[in-house]
Amino acid sequence: MNEIESREWQKWLTSLGRDLRLEKGTYLFQEGEKADDIYYIQSGKIQISKMDMDGRELALRICSEGDLIGELTLFCPGARYMLTAKALEDSVVSAIPRERLEQELANNPKLAIEFMKWMSLHFRKTQTKFRDLILHGKKGALYSTLIRLCNSYGVMKEDGILIDVPLTNQELANFCGTAREVVNRMLGDLRKKGVISVQKGKIRVHNLQYLRDEISCEGCPPELCRID
Repeated sequence: MNEIESREWQKWLTSLGRDLRLEKGTYLFQEGEKADDIYYIQSGKIQISKMDMDGRELALRICSEGDLIGELTLFCPGARYMLTAKALEDSVVSAIPRERLEQELANNPKLAIEFMKWMSLHFRKTQTKFRDLILHGKKGALYSTLIRLCNSYGVMKEDGILIDVPLTNQELANFCGTAREVVNRMLGDLRKKGVISVQKGKIRVHNLQYLRDEISCEGCPPELCRID
């Protein structure tokens, strides 16, 4: 989607909905609730996660400005949200009635095609995340998560890449589907090797290539290797 199409897409989505303001820690929706709305993020960061029967959390995405969430319920009568969305910081979203968005997509072929392109990209990103989680184990899950965070929220510094999102070790563990203690140990090993450092709750990656080599990185395009 080029810049002009992107602006048109954003303007169209925001025109369909009503604005909602969320404080940090607020749930936008939770798994099992009736899916009446689709949400377009205007500002802030929203985490998408899945809970298992034991109450353990698997974090799937950190969405930010320009992302659409709740989209898996489209064209599914009586749908309920399959995932949970929580604000990681103060955020503003457009709440778009699901049925209205379905009607608009059915009547506007051009925008429907753009939506299909966006969904295709989203599915490919999800596939690569599960590939890393299943094929490379806990270490691969953590290393690929750090790489994706660098691609999504990394800021280049003289001594490496600053991941400009504060994350606790428990939150990182949720992305890896493992225990916090396991992530603590792996992060400790990376710090000893000088691969990363942690300052004020934010991780700085000093040797991104080390992480790539350890998981036999396939060199996916940057638009796929992201956490959003």
